[in-house]
Amino acid sequence: MNVGTITPRTATPTPRPRGAVPVTGTRVAAWVGGSVYVLATALLAGATPRAPHALHAVGSLLAVSLLVGVLRRMPLLALTMALLGSALVVVGTGNSGGPHLALTYQSQFLPFLAVDALLGFVVATGARRAWIGAVTVSTLVQLLLVGGFAHGDNLTANAVIAVLATAAACTVGLLVRERREHAVALRSQEVAEAVTAERLRIARELHDMVAHSIGIIAIQAGVGSRVIETQPAEAREALRAIEATSRETLAGLRRTLVALRQSDPGPAESKRAPLAPSPGLADIDGLVAATADAGVRVDLRHRGERRPLPAEIELSAYRIVQEALTNVVRHAATGHCRVTIDHGDGELSVEIVDDGRGAATSGPDHGFGLVGMRERVALLHGRLSAGPRPGGGFRVAARLPLPAGVTAVAR
Repeated sequence: MNVGTITPRTATPTPRPRGAVPVTGTRVAAWVGGSVYVLATALLAGATPRAPHALHAVGSLLAVSLLVGVLRRMPLLALTMALLGSALVVVGTGNSGGPHLALTYQSQFLPFLAVDALLGFVVATGARRAWIGAVTVSTLVQLLLVGGFAHGDNLTANAVIAVLATAAACTVGLLVRERREHAVALRSQEVAEAVTAERLRIARELHDMVAHSIGIIAIQAGVGSRVIETQPAEAREALRAIEATSRETLAGLRRTLVALRQSDPGPAESKRAPLAPSPGLADIDGLVAATADAGVRVDLRHRGERRPLPAEIELSAYRIVQEALTNVVRHAATGHCRVTIDHGDGELSVEIVDDGRGAATSGPDHGFGLVGMRERVALLHGRLSAGPRPGGGFRVAARLPLPAGVTAVAR
């Protein structure tokens, strides 16, 4: 195969020997930097033995920057190289310089500050057992070198500074580690909450869409079975209503499933026919007609100036009316109800009132309908009240606040 040939994704890749690692530019740069660091520390330790300690220390600190590539890939190896290099510089310059040069931590043992910086990185990113071992070994090496090359009063001061520097590096590393773990936990929590919210949204959509249609189908099927012998025309009308409702329900289910599958549509997906828009206030007339076919006459009233509203508000209002009408058909045992939609200046009000038997607000007969309505209204920061009327019947009232700027738009 030529050098410039790219193997297709479908082709069988050439088996790579076990343990082989692909060579990349960053990997080569990392190993070149590590090699240059070893060479630099060797030169600093042996080539200029009479130079001041500060010159060796600054040079070794600058040389540690060559280990950045190794640090990103193998932090423990980078820390080991830095520790050995710093120790080599300290040992190589331990007897250099005249007696007028004080053996202070700021000069002779300054290279270990770079070791502590790398140690903080290992603590922040490494496994618990690995960074505990690294801290132990690094501290012991520094204390041994301080004890061997510091004299007099400088011995205690340098030992204390070495321990404090190591402790500071470990503290910073632990703080960074804790902050990163906290950020990961927050992201995981946000993902879990988003998944839960999406599951609830899908559950509400499926319940509100299917429950209404199945209720209408059940009513029409019952009517048809009772009059099929005596009133064939009525039976045929019930069957046509069942067919129309079933087709509408299947179309809604397909729209929901396709929307779930097209979370990230590609070029092929974009060529398909666009999905039908979500239902809104303009589709309530269809709900009224379907409810009338099921035997419940709906008095639909609009108040205020009708105008376009955000899709989520129109969908929520539609689903609330749909669920309330479903409950009227299934539970109210009445032939009449009233739906009032009030287009106010700052909110949209929806009220559904019937004069039936006024079922309880909770119980197994109601399933998740009222729960779904409350969730929809809560997501829009609105208010919902649902319960029996004092004079008989049941009332559902929702108030959905409108975002700023919607009231100024007229149809």
